Amino acid sequence: MSGVLVFFVNGKKVTEVSPDPECTLLTYLRERLRLCGTKLGCAEGGCGACTVMVSRLDRRASKIRHLAVNACLTPVCAMHGCAVTTVEGIGSTRTRLHPVQERLAKAHGSQCGFCTPGIVMSMYALLRNAEQPSMRDLEVAFQGNLCRCTGYRPILEGYKTFTKEFACGLGDQCCKVNGKGCGSVSDETDDKLFERSEFQPLDPSQEPIFPPELQLSEAFDTQSLVFSSDRVTWYRPTKLEELLQLKAQHPAAKLVVGNTEVGVEVKFKHFLYPHLINPTQVEELLEVRESPDGIYFGAAVSLMEIDALLRRRIEELPESETRLFQCTVDMLHYFAGKQIRNVACLGGNIMTGSPISDMNPVLSAAGAQLEVASFVDGQIRRRTVHMGTGFFTGYRRNVIEAHEVLLGIHFRKTSPDQYIVAFKQARRRDDDIAIVNAAINVRFAEHSNLVAEISMAFGGMAPTTVLAPRTAQLMAGQEWNHQLVERVAESLCTELPLAASAPGGMIAYRRALVVSLFFKAYLAISLKLSQSGVVSSDAVAPEERSGAQTFHTPVLKSAQLFERVCSDQPICDPIGRPQVHAAALKQATGEAIYTDDIPRMDGEVYLAFVLSTKPRAKITRLDATAALALDGVHRFFSYKDLTEHENEVGPVFHDEHVFAAGEVHCYGQIVGAIAADNKALAQRAARLVNVEYQELSPVIVTIEQAIEHKSYFPDYPRFVTKGNVEQALAQADHTFEGTCRMGGQEHFYLETHAALAVPRDSDELELFCSTQHPSEVQKLVAHVTALPSHRVVCRAKRLGGGFGGKESRGISVALPVALAAYRMGRPVRCMLDRDEDMLITGTRHPFLFKYKVGFTKEGLITACDIECYNNAGWSMDLSFSVLERAMYHFENCYRIPNVRVGGWVCKTNLPSNTAFRGFGGPQGMYAGEHIIRDVARIVGREVVDVMRLNFYKTGDYTHYNQQLEHFPIERCLEDCLKQSRYNEKRMEIARFNRENRWRKRGMAVVPTKYGIAFGVMHLNQAGALINIYGDGSVLLSHGGVEIGQGLNTKMIQCAARALGIPPDLIHISETATDKVPNTSPTAASVGSDINGMAVLDACEKLNKRLAPIKEALPDGTWKEWINKAYFDRVSLSATGFYAMPGIGYHPETNPNARTYSYYTNGVGVSVVEIDCLTGDHQVLSTDIVMDIGSSLNPAIDIGQIEGAFMQGYGLFTLEELMYSPQGMLYSRGPGMYKLPGFADIPGEFNVSLLTGAPNPRAVYSSKAVGEPPLFIGSSAFFAIKEAIAAARQDQGLSGDFPLEAPSTSARIRIACQDKFTKLLDMPEPGSFTPWNIVP
Repeated sequence: MSGVLVFFVNGKKVTEVSPDPECTLLTYLRERLRLCGTKLGCAEGGCGACTVMVSRLDRRASKIRHLAVNACLTPVCAMHGCAVTTVEGIGSTRTRLHPVQERLAKAHGSQCGFCTPGIVMSMYALLRNAEQPSMRDLEVAFQGNLCRCTGYRPILEGYKTFTKEFACGLGDQCCKVNGKGCGSVSDETDDKLFERSEFQPLDPSQEPIFPPELQLSEAFDTQSLVFSSDRVTWYRPTKLEELLQLKAQHPAAKLVVGNTEVGVEVKFKHFLYPHLINPTQVEELLEVRESPDGIYFGAAVSLMEIDALLRRRIEELPESETRLFQCTVDMLHYFAGKQIRNVACLGGNIMTGSPISDMNPVLSAAGAQLEVASFVDGQIRRRTVHMGTGFFTGYRRNVIEAHEVLLGIHFRKTSPDQYIVAFKQARRRDDDIAIVNAAINVRFAEHSNLVAEISMAFGGMAPTTVLAPRTAQLMAGQEWNHQLVERVAESLCTELPLAASAPGGMIAYRRALVVSLFFKAYLAISLKLSQSGVVSSDAVAPEERSGAQTFHTPVLKSAQLFERVCSDQPICDPIGRPQVHAAALKQATGEAIYTDDIPRMDGEVYLAFVLSTKPRAKITRLDATAALALDGVHRFFSYKDLTEHENEVGPVFHDEHVFAAGEVHCYGQIVGAIAADNKALAQRAARLVNVEYQELSPVIVTIEQAIEHKSYFPDYPRFVTKGNVEQALAQADHTFEGTCRMGGQEHFYLETHAALAVPRDSDELELFCSTQHPSEVQKLVAHVTALPSHRVVCRAKRLGGGFGGKESRGISVALPVALAAYRMGRPVRCMLDRDEDMLITGTRHPFLFKYKVGFTKEGLITACDIECYNNAGWSMDLSFSVLERAMYHFENCYRIPNVRVGGWVCKTNLPSNTAFRGFGGPQGMYAGEHIIRDVARIVGREVVDVMRLNFYKTGDYTHYNQQLEHFPIERCLEDCLKQSRYNEKRMEIARFNRENRWRKRGMAVVPTKYGIAFGVMHLNQAGALINIYGDGSVLLSHGGVEIGQGLNTKMIQCAARALGIPPDLIHISETATDKVPNTSPTAASVGSDINGMAVLDACEKLNKRLAPIKEALPDGTWKEWINKAYFDRVSLSATGFYAMPGIGYHPETNPNARTYSYYTNGVGVSVVEIDCLTGDHQVLSTDIVMDIGSSLNPAIDIGQIEGAFMQGYGLFTLEELMYSPQGMLYSRGPGMYKLPGFADIPGEFNVSLLTGAPNPRAVYSSKAVGEPPLFIGSSAFFAIKEAIAAARQDQGLSGDFPLEAPSTSARIRIACQDKFTKLLDMPEPGSFTPWNIVP
């Protein structure tokens, strides 16, 4: 027995005596080894930010296996005898970059950089296993990685250069590399964002070797290990008998192989398992035996190994024998992500017994045979168990007893008359848990279509995987035809009911899926029967055949077109060139430092929060005695530590509290904070704080409830009017009343909120904070600690994404941390876990619109009366401003002469909702696009024609009295229709929809117009500071924060052109309140506009001072001029300032000003295909044309457009926040909350920047780009709506139907009504309490 853990990290030996069994590899790497390149993104294996490569010697196959794994779930104790490689171990900017790091950075695939190390390591592990992978390998490798910034295209573009498909000898001339999907490149435009020829080649012989010490000594595999802490003991037996004895002694012990289930339970459900057994060295559990009737896999064999072996056998054996293998492989493709499949085992999946497990229905339907063993009366007893009816006895329980161990699973070969198919439906195809899954195993009488026996298993319909024995009995002896389907559908509806308030919600959808998935299986098996000649070839009608298929990820095609830099521009002038993000190389090597990567300081403590567990209640008792009794817990903070005035905070109105004072207003409100030695201890102590409540009512969660209770913030509603709406509506040819609604959206920046506060002297505080608004944090920290602002410095070097979520909500973490540091006189740190972040910090505002529109019979809109309601949550935050922008953007690009817009800010018991990229604009325009489509439908004209009829023209006035100068929407539309082959595609889609009953396509065009400026006048200002040093190097500081949007890169480009020097001479270190004071938040898309102008102002001052020196030394170099200036005592430091001119419109006080400085426009066209049976969809193509003036950096701007599009696509189609009826957030991580993944990008993705359209109102004729493209993501939503309308038309149903955003698979399926949905009898709303509600 050994108690010493030995493993290697980046080639160095690590020896740990008595390691902590609760410690994950990620925590160990970051805190013990200070390797901070590996990031914490979600702690549940759902985002891939923590991906590292683990290499281990497989002695049975005498092969070294390289696996990408999630370090956040991997226990460090499981690393014994392994070699771990992190992003720091493969290359650095100081030595040399690895090609994997270089290509990602130079292809512009790293924006905020927080997800970059994980993506780099996923790719690196792939290349260690296959020197020239295929595009399919690439697709699989990234299933477990998420990125919130880039829109994925540049990552794939950079990495496809490693694949065999793109490795032909022609290099850049290769047709596949420049195979353009859209318009050809002209003289004015360019289409290359990076040069492939500059990439260093991949040389596999240069990779680090596997440590010889691990290779030579077998002891690492053969010794039994025991590691103990005061709470948990970890065992690693090496013999079966030893394993079974341990299980007999500790029946409740958990067997841990991949730790992908137990790790999540321990982290989020706070389960404590005192005994953990790791059986990965017990030979009997790793066995793979092949026999004439099938394959036996040991229970601890990883899913990836099972997948690889089955794939080999499918190629070699006759098709009729491998149908179960094929079905398993298909299911495993969508089973979690690659990092999970690399370590997770099938035994764990069976024993966990999740009701939505992907493999259990397949194994249950197949009646898989399991081998089980136990240690009884001094000997090993084995028995065989069959999966199927009776195997699962209850939620996560089965017939295998506590002291028994599952040894392995038999996969039988199929017979020629046996067919087995399985389907899974989830919110997102890749790396997602199922909503419902089904497996159908049918055996026919020889050479006939008479059912001999059938077994059907379903997941997601009960607390366990369930079979449908009654329906199976009814089918026995029947012919496999359409009549049978009708009977089976009815039978399944009664045999598998679902209570209206069952956990998981989506009741009608889940019940419909049972029947739909059976029907898909029926179609698939019928097609196979007709192929083998058992039934006639027309047994399935041609238009129904596509119903049997599922979607597959196509190989990406893309093009990016932008304006070519004119040939006489100096080579050192970087403006307009596709320059790489200034920090991309550091981000790709893990050297870039984020807030939580700052090294731990002496005496530092960690702060953990006590959160409200009630939506609305009085706090009757707050007692931290039990928490403070723990060793290493130092202090508890609550509202009692502050005066009433100090405790009141907020971004504009001080209507929030640092700590809840006497009353809580939502789930997740911060009640108190515990300071302790480390994170795990602080969080454990926080759970021991006793809070007692007296509940208050009513609890208001949804907009509808707020309207019913008239729960609005004071001074609302507000109205904006233009013309005479009543009169215009009365005179209109047609009027139409409609409503539309959209949900919120979680920011899901990969780096959660973080802050570190360090006391300096007795009365100074330094804060490192992940915030978009350092000045706001400085101001409120000063308020809470009662210090003047000049004693508080707030610094932000870079953020791992922000998207508006870190504009005002950063205070919920920064203020308690700063207070604790000031009161305790020692450094204090806090970085929220993903579930805390999602619970505490609020989302995008859900909106409800009710409108009445009047129009002519040609479709010209004459009047609109619209009411806008937003769900603000419990405090005001920035909701008033979000509502105002929605009210100002509702008409999108359409001129409406008579308008009345009313706005209501609803007060509800939810965490306060906040800024999110678009800031109300996308929600407003969403209503406008509904209106234009309603008008087109009623007058019976093409939507695009009605759009053209209603477009604003240059010189028109908006309903808030701003005149439109240069309004290029017509040009954007024409370019986009041409680029997307719009008319051709319309014909193709009409043909496709005629030929397919269960698959439909739709196409939608969406224009956008986004006003650029802060809604609050005083924020439209910026400052800069430039210091030039004696060696000619330039240090630049400005008021904006680098969030990943490339702001620092653009500021360096601006300064380089203004000073006439190469960009390499300029550096930006960080954003800090002691360099540039009183900064505005980095928000509203104006970061480059205002800070760029401030930088130019500072450069002009310096140029003026240097002018006499340059005249005196006309042939001098920059360094010589600077040297001379210094000796001539010329100041080489200058501040710059800019205030946006001509804005701040107010109808009474400032009627001649404008509301927005200018507008950014664009048009997008998307084509979508839906599966009418499951509600699944795929975006086939998207074309975007944006007018962003003269781009400062086309690579960064196109990256922003693609990233914003994908975020918008997520908002309108995938991302659904789930709340309980009491307002508790269910979706608190990537497991329940789905952002778009690599496989969700459009199959063809083309972006063009409008050429020859300089913008006179911003720096170097550019335009703001951050937020405007987001709304184009709704083109997918409206295309889905078109596709649903086509499906409804087949059924003779109306094209006017409600579809809420996001258009999830559930909403799509239920909107496509058909014979199967008619079978569902659902109780009336209001007659039951649903599991979840929409805010």
